[in-house]
Amino acid sequence: MLKATGAVGIATAVLGADPAAHAAGSAYAHPGLLHTSADLARMRAKVKAGAAPYTAGYAKLTANRHAQAGWTPNPQATVYRGAGSPQNYTILYNDIHAAYQNALRYHVSGEAAHADTAVAILNAWSGKLTQLAGSADRFLASGLYGYQFANAAELVRGHGDFELGRFQEMLSTVFGTLADDFLVRHNGAVDSNYWTNWDLANMACVLATGIFCDDKAQVGRAVEYFKSGAGLGAVKNAIPVVYDDGLGEWLEAGRDQGHALLGVGLMGTLCEMAWNQGIDLYGYDDSRFLKGAQYVAKWSLGGEVPFTANTRRKGAVGGWSGAETVSEAAGVDPAMMRPIWAMIANHYTKRRGVSASYLTRIAAKASPEGGGGDYGPNSGGYDQLGFGTLAFTRDKVSGVEASAEPSVSASDAGSEPRPQTGTSPSASAAAGDDLAATGSNDLVGWSAAAGVTAVAGGLLLLRRRERGRREAAE
Repeated sequence: MLKATGAVGIATAVLGADPAAHAAGSAYAHPGLLHTSADLARMRAKVKAGAAPYTAGYAKLTANRHAQAGWTPNPQATVYRGAGSPQNYTILYNDIHAAYQNALRYHVSGEAAHADTAVAILNAWSGKLTQLAGSADRFLASGLYGYQFANAAELVRGHGDFELGRFQEMLSTVFGTLADDFLVRHNGAVDSNYWTNWDLANMACVLATGIFCDDKAQVGRAVEYFKSGAGLGAVKNAIPVVYDDGLGEWLEAGRDQGHALLGVGLMGTLCEMAWNQGIDLYGYDDSRFLKGAQYVAKWSLGGEVPFTANTRRKGAVGGWSGAETVSEAAGVDPAMMRPIWAMIANHYTKRRGVSASYLTRIAAKASPEGGGGDYGPNSGGYDQLGFGTLAFTRDKVSGVEASAEPSVSASDAGSEPRPQTGTSPSASAAAGDDLAATGSNDLVGWSAAAGVTAVAGGLLLLRRRERGRREAAE
């Protein structure tokens, strides 16, 4: 098992964090995953004041069937995901989204019934779930549902009835261990066998679990993997080419639009959770993620983007091997949307004051963002927690210059925490023998969730005829 190679740099104070969290010996500020106390207070105040677009975002939340008090959980001892198993993972992700949405609704409305519902769901699962199983797709379950579970629980960790210790144990042993193992062993495959989103999902789980459980070593492994991991989720592998026009080629744009959107959303999630603990991944490597997000936003809007052919190795370590070369970006449907853009656009344009026109345009097009249950019934519609219009819309920080580090102090009322950098990847567990770069079946789910009925005929095929062409960013 790989060990963390350095300590994670943590801001000495994070605005809005519960001061008692550190006093009680916590390594991190809580709440401090996707939402801080300052974020929650902003949502509550803006909705109470009837401010747009917060009210539209909140209306999406209250209209969602998962956000209703009294949701009855259906916990399972074993959750299966993947062909050849008695798949029941839909039960899990529906319950997670119900817990998250009720918890978020509680913080905005103050209605205790929603907090109680979220706690009842989380306690039910931590009291029963013991393992994730299935094909290689079990690693999608560990990553996606692990980071989501942590975020739902973070919003109610101070509730008197919440079984915090039991939930931490379940999160670590059932989700964190599996996610950690995937980043080291990749299910017995070569590091590049699995596409970008597989790594990113498990990176998000490792980071969220580390923060939720106050495990500095685990946080360090996730941060270091983002910077220099061997798999395709590391930022320089996910965005292998940066062009002169400021766009960064997103690797999975050569695969399909749905998985590219998933990857961007997951990397944004990772960056946001790290930022809320004073770790700046958004700005790492000259804001490489900004360049990749701008690329996917422009491409998804139907714009021409450059593409450099790339080849990835596939196969098992010491077993079968092969390679796949992608030479052009896939076709897109500009109507396909995911609730990922408000978070990313607001960070760069509002916190940092950077001009990011493609992000601004696509975030406006996607607004108001919904959440799980608003983007179709398939798993692809539940891969992000969503509700970014409500949760991440923010006022521009005054005095921030383009591309500059945030200059505000965490102790200033209404400001964001100033980011610092942190450190180091790891894992272990049994690897299965199903090594195909799976997840391709989700294309049907992605298309259905976007309202696309015929993948081949319904996609607007925008093939890139001039690979070397450079368009100036708008």
